[in-house]
Amino acid sequence: MTDTAPDLTPRWLKDLERLLPIRSQFIISGNIRDSLLTPATQHGWFLVPLLRGLWDTLRRQGYRYLLVYDPADGVRVYPHEPAIVELATRIHELKLQDGLMPMGLESLIQLMRKLGASREARGALVLDFASRLARAPDHLDSGEHRFFVAAEKLSLTASPIVPTPPAVAAAESAPVPVPQPSASPLFNPALFNPVLWLVNRPQDLPSWFAFDSERIASLIVGRPDYESRETAARQLVTLFPGHAAADATARAEAVRRLADSTDGLTLTALADITQLAVKQGIGIGGVEDAVRSYKVGATDNPWRKDYLKDKIRGARAALEERVKGQHQAATKTIDILMRSVMGLTGAQARAGSGRPRGVLFFAGPTGVGKTELAKTLTQLIFGDERAYIRFDMSEFADEHTGARLLGAPPGYIGYDAGGELTDAVRERPFSVILFDEIEKAHPRILDKFLQILEDGRLTDGRGDTAYFSEAILIFTSNLGIFIDDGHGQRVQNVKPGDTYEVVETRVREAIADHFKYRLGRPEILNRIGDNIVVFNFITPDIAALILAGMLKNVTRRLADEHKIELVIPAGIRAQLLDLCTRDLSNGGRGIGNTLESCFINPLARALFALDLDSRTQVTVAAIEEQDKVFSVSLQ
Repeated sequence: MTDTAPDLTPRWLKDLERLLPIRSQFIISGNIRDSLLTPATQHGWFLVPLLRGLWDTLRRQGYRYLLVYDPADGVRVYPHEPAIVELATRIHELKLQDGLMPMGLESLIQLMRKLGASREARGALVLDFASRLARAPDHLDSGEHRFFVAAEKLSLTASPIVPTPPAVAAAESAPVPVPQPSASPLFNPALFNPVLWLVNRPQDLPSWFAFDSERIASLIVGRPDYESRETAARQLVTLFPGHAAADATARAEAVRRLADSTDGLTLTALADITQLAVKQGIGIGGVEDAVRSYKVGATDNPWRKDYLKDKIRGARAALEERVKGQHQAATKTIDILMRSVMGLTGAQARAGSGRPRGVLFFAGPTGVGKTELAKTLTQLIFGDERAYIRFDMSEFADEHTGARLLGAPPGYIGYDAGGELTDAVRERPFSVILFDEIEKAHPRILDKFLQILEDGRLTDGRGDTAYFSEAILIFTSNLGIFIDDGHGQRVQNVKPGDTYEVVETRVREAIADHFKYRLGRPEILNRIGDNIVVFNFITPDIAALILAGMLKNVTRRLADEHKIELVIPAGIRAQLLDLCTRDLSNGGRGIGNTLESCFINPLARALFALDLDSRTQVTVAAIEEQDKVFSVSLQ
């Protein structure tokens, strides 16, 4: 490293080095299976396993060997070099076979005692997979309890030591005392021969073990920061196909993209991404494709298909054909979709590539086409409107239901089952995900969406991460149509006949009020940003178009099912228009419900009474109502 190069040594290693004179044991948790950056020469860093990085740090402090224990294989010496293995084997009287010595907890305690008192050479004991030492940390059997009590006692009774120089060790047994030399640069000040517990989580050890202990330090291995990822990326991009032929600008851009797009990932993950790129032939210009392949397990990217751009160019007509009367909503949706396809979602942020492809918040009256537009988008992008993933958020009104959606926390019943949302996204990473009536979800569940909207990922109780970077998220809401009048009564805030500008303004104000003041979570609204799409009420002229489309569907269904042409004269159509559009407060859904009651049900009754085998056409002659019961006459 040069004098101006940043020091990338992780904080936990610096803390370990600093605390060796005063702490006898260390509980190291967190990202313990990751690689580390360690100085290779004066001018660079390279990736090594955590154990190697730990050894490099201790070796600089004068340590001569590591003993590594795990419950499966027992004890081994690290590093596996003849002189080091011989030294540790002799000091601790190890009987290694193929480099290993099986050992139970009782023998392990004896090894810990001898290590702590050894003055011949500095050494450390690494308890790997320490999370598996006890079956249940707070329900220990007698042998496990004795082991942890003994380990706790050793942490308090151990003393820091200065290794005895060989000349002094020989003199200690001579008849004439020889004075020990004063401080020498060959020997460090007094340090402990420490025990290092590598655990997934601190709670994997008994809760009382390190409680209020002045001799046991807890160190957390965090995820790598941007500088660490950038340094690792600088080494790894040299392995990407085409690196040698690329110019300096392309190489620098590849490093930046690899570091940016791997926020929250481990350095081991960066190495795995590079390996995938090499195996799949992804060149230096396709770094983000390699990252996507690692995250979602897909090499084919639907968002980059040329046919999708062609579809979107003609999307407005398709959207307005199925979702009538919502020109403003269709325009806003297409704009966001174009941004998603161009990969510009979150482009203003340094590391925005992990965010969902698009986020839409559909707000407005019921029955105006919010869910229909979500289905249409799915059809447009993926060719099948049933490919969208839908969650009715009214089913998640209680806090405990979050475990069903997102997975129970570790330690709770069902945590190993995953969550419905995380499992669905892992199964179909390229998808449209609809969260219907989002305001009905419990606020604690809404908090989880902060992570999804900002980082594009979510980890369930099993520790599996689901990535939302290739999905479009759509939230629907009826907020703002009715509001509380301050006396506990719901009053209508907007109504049919209001201009779109009035509807949009009042609905947006009500949404802001709900998230900022009622929920006290303005950060959720901030993550959604300007992606709120307000739908207007159904107007009479649009209602006529919706009804015409529904009648067209009825005639098509009858032709498909029974090969019969249904003729609906203009007078009957006008009568149905009057019946079905008297009340537009429930939107298109209300029109469909009324049509079902006054026409489809009596039509089915009339058709059931006919001999359809001899008919190829039927005509609706009349629709009559008596005692609120409709009947249809056919010819």
